[in-house]
This record gives sequence, C-alpha cells and structure tokens, in this order.
Amino acid sequence: MRDLGGLWADLTDLVLPVECAGCRERRPGLRHGVCPECVVALGALRPRAVRPTPAPPDLPPCVALGPYAGPLREALLAYKDHGRHGLARPLGALLAEVVAAAVGEARPVMLVPVPDTAAAARARYGDHLGRLTRHCADRLRRAGWPVRVRRPLRALPRPDSVTLDSAGRAAAAESAFRVRPRVPSVPDGAAVVVLDDILTTGATLAAVGRALTASGLSPTVAAVLAATEKRRRP
Repeated sequence: MRDLGGLWADLTDLVLPVECAGCRERRPGLRHGVCPECVVALGALRPRAVRPTPAPPDLPPCVALGPYAGPLREALLAYKDHGRHGLARPLGALLAEVVAAAVGEARPVMLVPVPDTAAAARARYGDHLGRLTRHCADRLRRAGWPVRVRRPLRALPRPDSVTLDSAGRAAAAESAFRVRPRVPSVPDGAAVVVLDDILTTGATLAAVGRALTASGLSPTVAAVLAATEKRRRP
C-alpha cells in the first residue's frame, strides 16, 4: 500500500537531529532524521503475519511490518525512549501500511490502540501509541479508508514489561485493562484493529483481545510495527 504516501518525504521532513534514528551513526552533513540507507531499509519492509511461540490463548491474528531489529528497532527506541517525537509521523504511516495489509480491501476500520499506564506515558514523553495512532488514521483516511479511533479500555497500574519474563508478562497483562463504562458500537462491516508498537510474547494483545471481546468488540486483527524473534540456540 505504498500509495499511502512517500516514506522518504515523511522521514526527511524531520527536524535535524544529532544522529540517524535508524542506525545511530553520526554522519558529516546528515540533514534528516534518518539517513538514506535506513530509509531504504525501512521502505523495503513488507507486512506479514506473525505469531509468537507459544501463542497465548485468545491472541488475535497479528500482522507486523518487520522483525524488531535493525533500523526499525532503533527508530522505535529513538521515538519511545529518547523523545524523538518527529518520528511519530513516518512510523504512523508505516503502521497504516500494516493495517491496510492486515484488513485487505478498504473498508470501515475501528482502530483501538493498546492503552498505556500513566506512569509509562510519563516515562516515554507522553502517549507514544496515541500519536502513532493519529498519524496512522490520518494516512488511512487520505487513502480513502473510513476510520474511527476508539479507546474502550483503560490501563491499570502494572510493572514495566521490560523487566518481566514471559510468565511475568502474562500475569501482569491478565489484570492490566478495564473496560470503560461506555463502549462504542462497531459500524456494519467494520474491522476492529488493535494497534501496538511491538509484539513480544503476545500476552498484552491477548489480554486486550479478551477484554474487548467481553465488551462486545471482538478484534478482527492486531497490527504492530515490529515483532521480536526468538534466537535459535546453536
């Protein structure tokens, strides 16, 4: 779905940083947020179905732009952990491509971003997924997709998933979300797409899927930017 817009235009329209967000290299004369080589690498990624092994119960089908590695990983870290908010627009555009590939033909879509806790939002310079979702929705709308963004869940305090193993992630995710009092209705024929940035064990998306299903918003698919891959033992 490359007609969603020019990735190069989005990535090179950013404010001058001190290093490339994709490879972290400082280059003489670097005038853009991401160097040309990393733009090419990001532009070559294509969405594909992914699934962790083992997959938790109730995990919806998942589609990711690429593995959590290389320029994609570095750009996400720069955006989430180092306050590079200018990356929200190109990363949101890439997320729109994932949504388009996951849903298929253009039809009404309800985007449901995974909510973050207040503590995590403070640590990550604000609602990072909310910004990605806005740019994702804007890009889809410009391509002719009827899109609504809804937030039927709120996040309850929980440990940062970075500090947890797979069992800890599952336990924390189980009680991490609560359905808000007013649940939006799904338009006829609309796809309910859960959005997240990174798929690791799938525990969070499975918990979100269960909460949404219980509220009458059964997710069609989950769209993420990156998926971690298990390292094979030699």
